[in-house]
Amino acid sequence: MRSQPNMELPEDFWIPIPLDTNNITSLSPFLVPQDHLGNTATFYGLAAFMLFVFIVGTGINILTIACTVQHKKLRSHLNYILVNLAVANLLVSVVGSFTAFCSFCNRYFIFGPTACKIEGFVATLGGMVSLWSLAVVAFERWLVICKPMGSFIFKPDHALVCCAFTWVFALIASGPPLVGWSRYIPEGLQCSCGPDWYTTNNKYNNESYVIFLFGFCFAIPLATILFCYSQLLYTLKIAVKAQADSVSTQKAEREVTRMVVIMVIGFLVCWVPYASFALWVVNNRGQTFDLRLATVPSCFSKASAVYNPFIYVLLNKQFRSCMMKMVGMGGGDDEESSSSQSVTEVSKVGPA
Repeated sequence: MRSQPNMELPEDFWIPIPLDTNNITSLSPFLVPQDHLGNTATFYGLAAFMLFVFIVGTGINILTIACTVQHKKLRSHLNYILVNLAVANLLVSVVGSFTAFCSFCNRYFIFGPTACKIEGFVATLGGMVSLWSLAVVAFERWLVICKPMGSFIFKPDHALVCCAFTWVFALIASGPPLVGWSRYIPEGLQCSCGPDWYTTNNKYNNESYVIFLFGFCFAIPLATILFCYSQLLYTLKIAVKAQADSVSTQKAEREVTRMVVIMVIGFLVCWVPYASFALWVVNNRGQTFDLRLATVPSCFSKASAVYNPFIYVLLNKQFRSCMMKMVGMGGGDDEESSSSQSVTEVSKVGPA
């Protein structure tokens, strides 16, 4: 689907269809249902998915923050980064997912152009903090376990500095559309907002912004994650060979390998569809595409508010035990003790 060739593009949205009409305002995604883009079942199905992301993502991320506030033993340098990730996920679920849910139910963006810019900025900001937080987690694991800096100790103060940097980087990435480099407009089925990677408007320089986002907020974090986790797995395999008779070391190696695979897959599922589709559109101007397919990557990226805590928090035995206690489901000290022992074993595999 392409934008209207003989009409001036509006400032606040993009008409993604070649319709026989001269009144593009009558099709505004801020005024009327976008039934010409998809059937009712598609809109309601996506609304249900966004409602799930909103409820589960909001609940689990609030619980993560509350657990850390209540339990001092959770206030380690790694868990500070996980809380930073939870705050970013909360922004995405509360603002991005809830707004998308309401709009999909009405089949158009009901909140208006200004709210679209706000929602696009906040969701992008939360997504970028999330991306960089995942890279920081990988970097922290590399420093602690592989010990590339020898006796250097990664402390809570270092974690707080890293968390601050994720917000600085996220503002650098999400701020430009507010000041004229690209813009935030309804995307896909026009029920959620994001950067304009559809149009070739020289006024906004959209292509250069999309390329910047791809490099700065996807390629660099992904390269960091792949490098750090590959080094981690290599270090663990060396340790297993050196301690072939150690059952605990072999168990630690299997657990960490499983966690690394899940982490990388979760990252790729959340962000590869969005990044690759945006890059494809930029490099294939004039090609037709189904806007329903353009909506799926956006929903996947918002669903990171659920994926991330499940991978990084609920698979953390100590966090899981504290959460179970908070919701009245018990959680024994044995599990916490087992978690501490596992962490100790993994930390010892790095070179002295």
